[in-house]
Amino acid sequence: MTTVIRGLAVIALLILPLTALCLEVGDKAPNFSLQATDGKTYSLQQFIGKQAIVIAWYPMAFTKGCTIECKSLAQNGHLLRQFDITYFMASVDALEKNIAFAESTEADFPLLSDPSKQVAKAYDVLALHGYPKRHTIYISKQGKILMVDRKINAATSAQDIAANLKQLGIPRTVQPAPELNTP
Repeated sequence: MTTVIRGLAVIALLILPLTALCLEVGDKAPNFSLQATDGKTYSLQQFIGKQAIVIAWYPMAFTKGCTIECKSLAQNGHLLRQFDITYFMASVDALEKNIAFAESTEADFPLLSDPSKQVAKAYDVLALHGYPKRHTIYISKQGKILMVDRKINAATSAQDIAANLKQLGIPRTVQPAPELNTP
């Protein structure tokens, strides 16, 4: 009996620190500065007070599920561009690998590279095997966590993100009025 209690105590000590690190709605989003496939470096600070951010973390470039998810966002980006956001996919892959991945999936949005894994750790998406979990993080323009979606369907990722943005009340971008053909 004592062995069981000690075992449970050890498990509790191991689990409690992990749950304390989980990002929750309302938490301040950890800062980041990461290189992207479009040649730019993006940081959380450049969006504060300006625009909400969506970061779709994925385990590894060129794997089946990640390819499906990236193509979903590339082919349905019009759904996301309706909202006043900047969206990214992010992994711990090297920048060169992410550039090749972005080209192969025809991604028209930046993929962020975090080879040091520090940002993935800060966002609590790094799994024990060293690759990110497939989670999507929604950050307000005030830099607060709005939502952490841990149940991602790669094939409908763009549609699901758009639905979540609507549910979160993220403003839509102003669409230009259609041009009138007048004589």
